[in-house]
Amino acid sequence: MAEKIAIKGGEFVIRETAYTDIFIPEEFDEEAKMIRQTCLDFLDTEVLNKLDRIDSQEEGLMQTLMDKAGELGMLGVSIPEEYGGFGKDFNTSMLVTDAVGGGYSFAVALSAHTGIGTLPILYYGSKEQKDKYIPKLTTGEWKASYCLTEPNAGSDANSGRTSATLNEQGTHYLINGQKMWITNGGFADIFIVFAKIDGDKNLTAFIVEKVFGGITMNPEEHKLGIKGSSTRQVFFNDCAVPVGNMLSDRENGFKIAVNILNIGRIKLGAATIGSARSVISQATKYANERIQFNLPISKFGAVRYKLAEMATRLFATESATYRAGQNIDDAYLALVAGGMEEAKAKLKSVEQFAIECAIIKVWCSEMLDYVVDEGVQIYGGMGYSAEAPMERAYRDARINRIFEGTNEVNRLLIVDMLLKRAMKGEIDLMGPATAVANELTAIPDFSDQDEEIFAPEKRVIANLKKAGLLIAGAAVQKLMMSLAKEEEILMNISDIIGFTYVAESILLRAEKIYHTQGEQAAVYAIDMARIYLYGAHDKVNVAGKEALHSFAEGDELKMMLAGLRRFTKMEPFNVKEARQRVAKKLIEENGYCF
Repeated sequence: MAEKIAIKGGEFVIRETAYTDIFIPEEFDEEAKMIRQTCLDFLDTEVLNKLDRIDSQEEGLMQTLMDKAGELGMLGVSIPEEYGGFGKDFNTSMLVTDAVGGGYSFAVALSAHTGIGTLPILYYGSKEQKDKYIPKLTTGEWKASYCLTEPNAGSDANSGRTSATLNEQGTHYLINGQKMWITNGGFADIFIVFAKIDGDKNLTAFIVEKVFGGITMNPEEHKLGIKGSSTRQVFFNDCAVPVGNMLSDRENGFKIAVNILNIGRIKLGAATIGSARSVISQATKYANERIQFNLPISKFGAVRYKLAEMATRLFATESATYRAGQNIDDAYLALVAGGMEEAKAKLKSVEQFAIECAIIKVWCSEMLDYVVDEGVQIYGGMGYSAEAPMERAYRDARINRIFEGTNEVNRLLIVDMLLKRAMKGEIDLMGPATAVANELTAIPDFSDQDEEIFAPEKRVIANLKKAGLLIAGAAVQKLMMSLAKEEEILMNISDIIGFTYVAESILLRAEKIYHTQGEQAAVYAIDMARIYLYGAHDKVNVAGKEALHSFAEGDELKMMLAGLRRFTKMEPFNVKEARQRVAKKLIEENGYCF
C-alpha cells in the first residue's frame, strides 16, 4: 500500500482531498467534549449573567473571572503539563476558543491572554523564561498582553518606532515609545513588547513586567463594541528591561509577530464560531416566540431563509476551521517525529498552513457579521434595543474584521503567500495552471461520470479550482511584477480561493458523516453543503469576471470568459427546499443543533 503523502499548506488549490484525510468536529473524543462543556458551563454561571457589569468595566471583575477560569484550567489547555497545563493538541485548544467565543468581551480578554500574550514566551522563550512566566500565566496569577500596534504602525507593524537602547552598564534595555489598542492593557502584569534596538531594520521582542516601572497608560478606550475588554494606550518611558528578558534573538521580533498572528487568525475564526452558534440559537428561539399575523414568525419563508443561511455559513466555516486545525496538528506530529524540537515544531506547523489561517480569519469573521446582522433583523425593533442580546452581539462582532490583520490585508496575504510558495518550488502552480489553460481549447468530456452520491459536487469543486488557476495564471502571465500593485485583482483571486476552500471543507464534512454515521445522520450536512456550494460557485463566477475584465481584452478575454463559464457550472438544485429543511430542523430543536 502506497504511503499517504501529507498535504502542504495551500496545496488544496491543486490537490484533491479525501474525506478520510480530514477531521470533523463530530470526531472530538469524550475528554475534549468535557473540556468544552466546562467552558460553556463557566460562561453560563460566571459570565453571561454579568454582561452589563463586564461592559461597564466594573473594577476587578475581569481579573476575577480570569482567575476563576485559571482555576478550572481554561487558560492552560494547550500548555505542556510541565508548566501546569493540560498539554492538549491544537484542535482541542481551538475547541476551547470556540466554546468561549460566545462570551463577548470575556472571550476577547481570555483569547488575548492565552494566545498573543502567552504563546510568544512558550514558543520563543528560553528555558529560564518559560520556567519563570508560563506557570503563572497558566494559572492566571499573572495576566498577559501584547504590545505591537503603534499610532503609525498598524498593518505595517515593522515600521514601529518604539526604541530599545542598552544602558551603559550593559544590564538593561531602556524602552521608549507608545503602543495603542492594547487588549488587557489595564490589568496586565506581563507585556510582550516589540521595539527596535539602535535603529535596527527589524523589531526585537521583549518580556516586560509591569513592576519594572516606566509604564504609563491613557484611560480606557471608548469603543463601538467589546466594551468590557480593557483597551489602553501604553507608554514606555525609559522602562528598564533586563537583557535576559529579550525574547528570542535580536531583530527576530517581526518573525515572532507574524507567526503568533497566524495562530491568532485561526483562533479568531474558532471564537467567531462560538459566537455565531449562540446568536443563531437566540434568533431561532425568538422566531419561535414572536407572534405576528397569529403565527410565530418562524413559520414565514423569509425568516426561515435567514435561519438556514446563518446555519449554513456557520457549518461551512466551522468545517474549514477544524480541517485546518487538524492539518496543523498532523504537521506538528510529523515535524517532531523528524527530530524537530517541540516548540519550533508548533510554530512551523502553523506557519505551513498560514494560507488556511488567513482564509479562516476572513471567512469566519464575515460569517459572524452576516449572522449577527440577520439576527438583528429577525428580532426586528427589539434587535435594535440594548435590552435584547442582538445589540451587543452586533457591536462586538465588528472588530473581528480588523483584529489580527484587517480582512483586506489577509486577502492580499492569501494570494501573496501562495505565489511566493510557487516561486520557491514548494507548490507546483504553473503545471496545473498551464494544463487548465490548455483545457480551454480541448473538447469537453461528455462521457458518463461515476455518479457516486457526491460526484456532481466534487466536479464543481474541481472546476472551481480550475477557475482559480485559470485566472491566477493568466494574471501572473499578463501583469507579472505589477500584479502585486493590483489589489482589486488580488482580492478577486483571493475570494475564488477562499470560497473554494470553504465549499470543499463543508462537502468533505458531509461526505465523512455520510460514510461514518450513515445517510440519515448526514441529511442536513448534505443539504448545507449543497446550499453553500450553490452560493460559492456564483461568487467565484462574479469574482472571476471582475478579475478578467480588469486585465484581459479582445479574443483573449472572450476565450477566458468562456472557460470561466465552463468552470462555474452547477446542475440545477432546489436551494429553497434545502433551506426549508435546514430551517425546519433548527425551529424544531429551538436553536442551533448541527
